[in-house]
Amino acid sequence: MRLRLEIDLDRLPTDPGGEAARILRSWADVVERADLATPARHELRGSSQAVVGTLEVDPVPAGDADQERKALLHRYLRASRRALLWKLEGLGERDARWPRTPTGTNLLGLVKHVATVEAEYFGAVFARPFPEELPWAAEDAEDNADMWAGPEETTASVLALAERAWAHCDATIEALGLDATGHVPWWGPQGEDVTLHTVLVHVAVEVARHAGHADVLRELHDGRSGLREGGTNLPDRDERWWSDYLAGLQRVAEEAGARES
Repeated sequence: MRLRLEIDLDRLPTDPGGEAARILRSWADVVERADLATPARHELRGSSQAVVGTLEVDPVPAGDADQERKALLHRYLRASRRALLWKLEGLGERDARWPRTPTGTNLLGLVKHVATVEAEYFGAVFARPFPEELPWAAEDAEDNADMWAGPEETTASVLALAERAWAHCDATIEALGLDATGHVPWWGPQGEDVTLHTVLVHVAVEVARHAGHADVLRELHDGRSGLREGGTNLPDRDERWWSDYLAGLQRVAEEAGARES
């Protein structure tokens, strides 16, 4: 597989370094989520919208298709993990734990929950158990015990646990093929036999869902929003634009409500 990115700096007469960096940042999310098994060619445009380069993807050989599909799913999973962790940056112990919904959803608890879920799915399900005891995941644990950090835990300890759990999960993903089989005992009365492919899709979707929860929680806390530092995936507008945008949405909602009544 080859990924070719070419930028003609001569077409960027004003601040070529800054323009090239902006282009690279804007395409980072696209590349991270791209189907690299499919050939593609994209035009790269500068701030003037003139074409200044290209991004080309050469697919892998057909015999490597399964490996590439696994790598693609793994990239999505890791991207959602990073997005989730970013939402904790800069928060103290109180704000990281503070419940922000009637059901107690909190940022640090989301990280603890995701780490626990992954440790179970990519651990015991494939007879590769995570080597640490997770008492909050035991059958006799209290409800939602994995959704919040206890008084003996810290943000640093939860993040360290997540890193260890994810390293164990990544090792399982790398070691097994997509058709490797496992068993999920908590799916139904007798559980269910699954493949790594099924579990990868299931877990990637769940982690992305929780990363979305974290997006909303952090924005409600201090307005921090977007996908990641330097690549928020949001329009680059000032506070006045966003205020007007919000007011416009509220106006449309009020008008829709008036028509309904």
